[in-house]
Amino acid sequence: MIEDTILYEDDFLICVVKPPGVPTQPDKTGDIDILTALHRYLKNDTIDLVHRLDRPVGGVLLFSKKKEAKLSQMVQQNQIKKEYVAVVCGKAKQQETLENYLQKNGKTNLSFVTEEKNRNSKKAVLTYQTMQIIEEEEQYYSLCKIRLETGRHHQIRVQLAHVGLPIWGDQKYNTLQKWKKGTMIALWAYRLTLEHPKTKEKLILQSIPKQEPFSKFTVFE
Repeated sequence: MIEDTILYEDDFLICVVKPPGVPTQPDKTGDIDILTALHRYLKNDTIDLVHRLDRPVGGVLLFSKKKEAKLSQMVQQNQIKKEYVAVVCGKAKQQETLENYLQKNGKTNLSFVTEEKNRNSKKAVLTYQTMQIIEEEEQYYSLCKIRLETGRHHQIRVQLAHVGLPIWGDQKYNTLQKWKKGTMIALWAYRLTLEHPKTKEKLILQSIPKQEPFSKFTVFE
């Protein structure tokens, strides 16, 4: 039930916690998606998608209920701070900023780092901070908090894999391990911070993942 996923709601916006594996919006599979479910729940077709999450990714997802909220404009102007948590394979640095140019292959729906800027590439910037490192079966795993400065196709997954820190469960970009079919990627939209477009109140919309492998870690701040 979509109402069980609602994290925050008022007259201007609604925020839900998207389960992994559920599409953000309608796609070719025809599976039920969050946007359609919200339309039915609110009996309102004017709800706007402010940003999206890849189907395998769960976490905080924000929608606008009124156009005057101008949330999409806030996203474009980087006025909404987006933070993710991810479990990566390997020992991550304490903190690192990654800056690359990414190019998307439309045929494979994959992105890759290109060493030189060209007309088909887009600049991608993120900063990660390592919160905890554990060792399991002679393999290190790091819990990282990630702040996006840009929003590119598969950006977090591509950039982390490029520096040797592929995300646990990522069947597209993690080639270090073999994953069982149905394994969900350990990437979670953890927190949105913004100024409410009407009241100007500071909103912190947060969801802490509890499933494996996040459950192996104890630090989320």
